[in-house]
Amino acid sequence: MAIIKQLLLFLTITQYAFSQELRFKKIEIDTNYSFRGLSVVDDSVAWVSGIKGSIGRSTNGGNKWTFTQVKGFEKWDFRTLYAFNSNEAVIANAGSPAYILRTDDGGSNWNIVYTNNDSMAFFDGVDFWNDREGIIYGDPINGRMLLLSTADGGKSWQELPKQRRPAMSEGEASFAASGTGIRCYGKEKAIIATGGKVSRLFISEDKGKNWNTISTPIIQGENSTGIFSFTFNTDSTGIIVGGDYKKNTLKVNHVFYTTNSGKSWSAPQNVTGGYRECVEFVTENTAIAVGPEGADISYNSGKGWQPIPDQKNFDVIRKARKGRLVVAAGNKKISTLIH
Repeated sequence: MAIIKQLLLFLTITQYAFSQELRFKKIEIDTNYSFRGLSVVDDSVAWVSGIKGSIGRSTNGGNKWTFTQVKGFEKWDFRTLYAFNSNEAVIANAGSPAYILRTDDGGSNWNIVYTNNDSMAFFDGVDFWNDREGIIYGDPINGRMLLLSTADGGKSWQELPKQRRPAMSEGEASFAASGTGIRCYGKEKAIIATGGKVSRLFISEDKGKNWNTISTPIIQGENSTGIFSFTFNTDSTGIIVGGDYKKNTLKVNHVFYTTNSGKSWSAPQNVTGGYRECVEFVTENTAIAVGPEGADISYNSGKGWQPIPDQKNFDVIRKARKGRLVVAAGNKKISTLIH
């Protein structure tokens, strides 16, 4: 009985602490789409993308959204998305043939800017260092990571030479669960996460010309296991999350943090409540991890986690590149974070 009382007290304190500092605001949306692509530009502009060629756009801080389907792609799943502003964005589908599309009129029209007909082509994520230079990656083809770059804001893309595309182990690929398996930092740094039978981080300090790898202790060894998302708030402090999507309530070996740029990883004092698909720093030291079965918050850069009550079915959460707006999206739902 004493244990039950302590547990109830902990849950009450947790809910009170979260509600006092941060809270999710559910946005009423008239759509049945599921979203995994999310790009938050600033405190006004945000885009989502997902199943059935769906695109959503908000220009008022996530309070109201307009939804469309990309013409000719109504059966495609767009999990990869990067928006530059309220008018310009690039998207890529999950699957083969693999397409990259770009719009400059708010999503009314899209142009195909790259096509890959290889049966193994599969895009997992995209990010940019600035409004012109970016990188997109996908699952391996012939043992090498699919990797392309752009220098004109995504209007054209070039496959990196074979020798500059990292060699991957057998059974090593990546997950397009939230588009956060790749992140660009500073002027030239890029980090890419892989998963499956091998799960590690690939790091480039020169826009993808050269790559180093970091091993991680996250659960791996099966096609369904590994890193699904990562984030760094400084060069040295970062978090990886994931697990096994076939066992999404498993509460071990699915979240770790580093304070030395990934040279070593530590398990948190309190883990998240199962498999998580996305993690994002929403303030300097506060991170939120989300997944189908729930969401969790850490106030100390991943060293400890506590559950956020009643927040299921989110697949992705992102903070504005310029500003404070935080948006979460998932299965038929979009919310903003009040903080």
